[in-house]
Amino acid sequence: MPLYRDPRNHEPSYEEHVRAELNVWVRKLLQRPGLLERTSKVIQTKINERVIPEKVHTIITATVKGLVRSVVFGLEYIPNSPVYYGIGLQERDQKAQRLLSKYRKIAAAEGAGTGAGGFTLAVADFPALIVIKMRFLFELAHNYGFSTEDYRERLFLLYVFQLAFSSQEKRPELYKIILNWDKTIKSWPEEKEGIKQVNWEQFQREYRDAIDFRKTLQLIPGLGAIVGAWANYGLVDDLGMVGINCYRLRILGGVQVDKSHSARY
Repeated sequence: MPLYRDPRNHEPSYEEHVRAELNVWVRKLLQRPGLLERTSKVIQTKINERVIPEKVHTIITATVKGLVRSVVFGLEYIPNSPVYYGIGLQERDQKAQRLLSKYRKIAAAEGAGTGAGGFTLAVADFPALIVIKMRFLFELAHNYGFSTEDYRERLFLLYVFQLAFSSQEKRPELYKIILNWDKTIKSWPEEKEGIKQVNWEQFQREYRDAIDFRKTLQLIPGLGAIVGAWANYGLVDDLGMVGINCYRLRILGGVQVDKSHSARY
């Protein structure tokens, strides 16, 4: 006969802790934009149109287009690190935090170096930062047991990337795709024609709008190095939080979210 266990003495498992964290994160991710967010968006749009040189916009757009092609069709981002199978979520999360710490430092150092070099190097920092972010995501995928040799896993990374830098209005749609990834991908072509399913124009626009304000400050004389390090560190940190939680969702099979506190998804 089993012994009686007082539920009040139940010690939550690591997975239960993670589910609680994910619940909070998803509610915040899907909440409707408030007055501050809407106001910031208006200001950011004006900055994009009136302050940022067209040369910067052109470089970002071209870089993102190149990123899409190289990530989906190329193999240069696939890391030498092994795909970790057969380890628990807690160990994966610990490895992910160490990985994120490494890439935050790399991004900050790169931003400080290019920011101190004036306008030309600051502009060159945009594509360099994208490369850093994508290398991080590829290693993160292997950390959580997903091989990036499968092009569909590379498509997943692009959606994670887009979710991290999308507007509040677009997040519910992207989150739904990521949450139901295994089901969604089954209806897609097994070959690389699946790339046609992605709205790449939206991808470029959302990413550019998300990073422009922080990265534009890097172009201010005298502040480039400080702002460059701060901006790059923060942008990689934002991506890391989204990436880690997206893989947690895949491993745990999603979480139950109180929809009364979030946007419809």
